[in-house]
Amino acid sequence: MPPGLDEPVFAAPWQASAFALTVALHERGLFSWSEWAQALAGEVRTTFGEEYYSAWLRALEKLLAAKGAVASQDVDRVAAAWERAAHATPHGQPIRLENDPELGSAGRLPGQV
Repeated sequence: MPPGLDEPVFAAPWQASAFALTVALHERGLFSWSEWAQALAGEVRTTFGEEYYSAWLRALEKLLAAKGAVASQDVDRVAAAWERAAHATPHGQPIRLENDPELGSAGRLPGQV
């Protein structure tokens, strides 16, 4: 086998999830491959050394917001909740959204109905 083909394609599970989500949303007709390529190219072009899948995720978030599939403030709110949950989770334990101390007893994110 050529060098590198025996290495993992994704460095972390979230990268595989972002890839699979993109493919699934395309297959459901939310966007065309040309729209996706344009969105990704716009993010990759501005990364300057950032990790490729971070740019991939930003492109997906922006494309979904542009398509009206999700509001950008909702993406920001959920990302902040995951960040708080990560900080509140003991080392070695799985990060769960319910670990977010601001989630509240209703089990919803702040601002969620």
